[in-house]
Amino acid sequence: MTEFEKMIRGESFNGIDTDLRLRREAARLACAKFNAHPSKGNLRHVTRLFAEFGSVVIEPGFQCDYGSQIHIGDKVYINFHCVFLDSAPIHIGNNVLIGSSAHFYTVDHPREAEQRITGTCFAKPINIGNNVWIGGGAKILPGITIQDNAIIGANAVVTRDVKQNERFIG
Repeated sequence: MTEFEKMIRGESFNGIDTDLRLRREAARLACAKFNAHPSKGNLRHVTRLFAEFGSVVIEPGFQCDYGSQIHIGDKVYINFHCVFLDSAPIHIGNNVLIGSSAHFYTVDHPREAEQRITGTCFAKPINIGNNVWIGGGAKILPGITIQDNAIIGANAVVTRDVKQNERFIG
């Protein structure tokens, strides 16, 4: 089984694997094409990486690891300089506002140095419900679910699930 196959199955994988590095490079190049000349036409370089997407506006500065595990609903706005590390799926519902410089981290690393230096990684999905507002600079950590109508404050580090209609200020 390849490291990519392990990654998308939710198993531990080697993040420094050559195939994974090449996939990240391809995503980085697609993002660079869009970011250098943002337009609806150039947005296709990014959205063709995605697993699925509805109507989405993405401002320049967008970065992702692979793109292949990003699922975006309808009427989603992603502001400037957002980062999606999608080693596991990132699901974003409908009518979601994402503030500038928000980061979504699905990937994590072992706590033991001996394992980290081998390139071992693991990832947990992030799920964002409908009608969610994520403030600028927020960081969403691996395995987090944010339910419908929640608001995440600017610069919050989301370390736990956020319930429906909850305001999380970090």
